[in-house]
This record gives sequence, structure tokens and C-alpha cells, in this order.
Amino acid sequence: MNVIEVKQLTKTYNDSEVEVHAVQSIDMEIVEGEFTAIVGPSGCGKTTFLNMLGGLDHPTKGSIRIGDTMVNELKPTQLIDFRLHNIGFVFQAYNLIPVLTARENVEFIMQLQGLSKAEREKRAIALLTEVGLGERIDSRPSRLSGGEQQRVAVARALASKPKFVLADEPTANLDSKSTETLLDMMEKLNREENITFIFSTHDARVVNKARRVILLEDGKIIKDEHKA
Repeated sequence: MNVIEVKQLTKTYNDSEVEVHAVQSIDMEIVEGEFTAIVGPSGCGKTTFLNMLGGLDHPTKGSIRIGDTMVNELKPTQLIDFRLHNIGFVFQAYNLIPVLTARENVEFIMQLQGLSKAEREKRAIALLTEVGLGERIDSRPSRLSGGEQQRVAVARALASKPKFVLADEPTANLDSKSTETLLDMMEKLNREENITFIFSTHDARVVNKARRVILLEDGKIIKDEHKA
């Protein structure tokens, strides 16, 4: 089934009376279970495109359908609820809550979903252990390295058991070993739980793992390759 369908998706910014066309009339379908990398030079529209898919930014024109939901037509409260139960986000800047421990950061979204304390703790500890942070569950972000913070962010994105994950440069601050561990974990979840992953990336290691690679330039799709 099609998880995501975008039609004529466009985002235009007005900067000092100059129009910036960040994304230009993109048509695309992403089916359930894909492991897709969106690549291209800085400023090509990768992050803007990802943010619109996740409802963090609103298109200037065009439509976004996820499942049976027209995301661009949702009211703000509906959009929050939709993201909570369907989308996991991984940001380049981590976006962890500084006053919470690693475990509490991972638990936070599950708390919003209404899971019990016991369920939240069990899943948070399991995810943090899987990303190699089993001994750092009670550390706050300020006591973690950049790579460790990103691993917490990935665990948090997976905690809600999302239907798909949007990851903006998720390996940008990770060493080779950490990157390999994370990508292997994501690939396993993709294959075993059919979670759809969409990456915005410059990282060749992510591109090598991806089974579909979409090249953007100047906000347009230049190439869309499905690997064998």
C-alpha cells in the first residue's frame, strides 16, 4: 500500500522581497516498508521536504496524503495527534529535553500516548540498551557526547512504535561504529516490523544501506533510483 503520496508539493519562502523556491512541484509515492534516502547538495530542499511530510512545515501548495489522511488539511490539534501516533522524528540537532534523563526523554512520547509507567520504563530501557546506552539511561543530555545524544534521539523516535520514521541527517555526529549500529538497528526494524524509514542525508553509509535513493537539486527530483 502507499504510505505517502505527495502531489505538486511546493514550498516558497519570501525573503526580503525575493522568492526562494525550496521545494518545487514534487510528485512522489512512498510505499509501506521502504528504506529511502533523500540526497542532494546543501540547500536543495531535503529538510524542507521532510518537514512538510511530517507536518512540521506547511506547503505553499500541493497535497500530502499519508494512509487515508490528508496531512496538509489537518487542523493544528489534529496534526499533533496524528504525528504522536504515526511518525517518529530524528533531528540533526537532537532536540532532547535537557532536564530529563536519557530514559525520561525516551519515555516522554509514550507518556503522551498514555502508556503505563511500567510499559514506558521497560521499552525505554530496552531501546537504550539496543543502541548501546544501557549504562547511560540515567544521564542527562549535558553528560552525553553528541553521538550518544543522537542515539537517545533515535531511541525516542522508535519508542512510539511509529508507522514511519523521518530522519534528518541522523548520522551527522556519529562515528563509524555508532553509525553502523544505528543503521543496522533501523534496517532490522524496517524488515521485521515494516516501519518505513525516510532519511535526509549526505552520508554515503546511509545511502549504501538505502534501497531507494532520491536525488534533489534546487527543490526538484533529478533522479529516483530503486536498488535491486
